[in-house]
Amino acid sequence: PRALVSFIPRPPPPPAPPPPQVKQYTLTLPAAKRGCHLVTRYIKEVAGAGIKRCTAGTAHVFIQHTSASLTLNENADPDVRVDMETFLNLAVPEGRAAPWVHTDEGDDDMPAHCKASLLGASVTVPVTRGALALGTWQGVWLCEHRDRGTPRSLVVTLTGEFDAGG
Repeated sequence: PRALVSFIPRPPPPPAPPPPQVKQYTLTLPAAKRGCHLVTRYIKEVAGAGIKRCTAGTAHVFIQHTSASLTLNENADPDVRVDMETFLNLAVPEGRAAPWVHTDEGDDDMPAHCKASLLGASVTVPVTRGALALGTWQGVWLCEHRDRGTPRSLVVTLTGEFDAGG
């Protein structure tokens, strides 16, 4: 016996969602003394218009330097930033007795490179309904690892879905 095959037309698939949009901002932070500094407000000032129009996405913040770093951490108690600097100084030796070969730019340069590698050159923060989705006590820190910091350049890349005009 032969099977009876019936062809039922399928409805067309739904349209594909639009691809994510990308917006990019740059900012230069003024020279800061050695230590950990909250920079969330500067990021919001420069990329705020894009963040406000992003309904769902991510903000990737990248520092274009090798002797400073970015991290997410406590934004309320400044003692946490002091303690982090203390930890980094204990973890990475510096001075003439330190074992570093690269000393052309000063005794603090190679330790600054090590600290920057430990913490990293970027952070990624979710963006939800037009705001950075940071936890209650979280902020973006710039960690300046040189004794005499210089202005630091950041690139903020927003990727996601943006409302009209976004």
